[in-house]
Amino acid sequence: MKNKWFSVSNIIMVLMMVFFSATILSPQVKGWTIQMLMKVGLFQPQINKQTDEASVQSLPNAIFRDGGGKMVDLASLKGKVVFINFWAPWCPPCIAEMPSINELYGKFGDPDNVVFLMVDVDKNHQKSDNFMKKHGYDLEVVIPASEIPSVFMQGTIPTTLIVNKEGKMVYSQEGVADYNNPELVDMIRQLSR
Repeated sequence: MKNKWFSVSNIIMVLMMVFFSATILSPQVKGWTIQMLMKVGLFQPQINKQTDEASVQSLPNAIFRDGGGKMVDLASLKGKVVFINFWAPWCPPCIAEMPSINELYGKFGDPDNVVFLMVDVDKNHQKSDNFMKKHGYDLEVVIPASEIPSVFMQGTIPTTLIVNKEGKMVYSQEGVADYNNPELVDMIRQLSR
């Protein structure tokens, strides 16, 4: 009996091997795969429905620097809702969630009310700014200009925080999430009133 090398099962197996190899070797392919999983409902943000005073945490100050060298002091942003995302352009989960953050920014990108701080943990502003331009994102990148307090981030990227108008952390998420989630949009809308 003669083996059929070009059978449907062999072709599918080769395609699966190529896909999994590309996922391992390419952050962009891995990011795209995570984005597709987000579209089917995986990786949703964990929103605490019962935000009581005990779960809200005051934050120490942190200072960031934008591309023009201007300092952004977190303490000076009191009175505004602040969305902080710690990320890096080589990080597949960071790449995957960036479109949803950009869409969220499109809904709330009013610097008088809601501020977005996209913090490149590699401190390479040029590389991260090029990433944003290449993908057509409207998000402005900042880099840490002071030590990042451990309450902000435990070393996992992406890590996302939302700070209310009083300067208290009301949301924290380690790992990838779809930030264009209606519940999160509603939460930010409530906080920004």
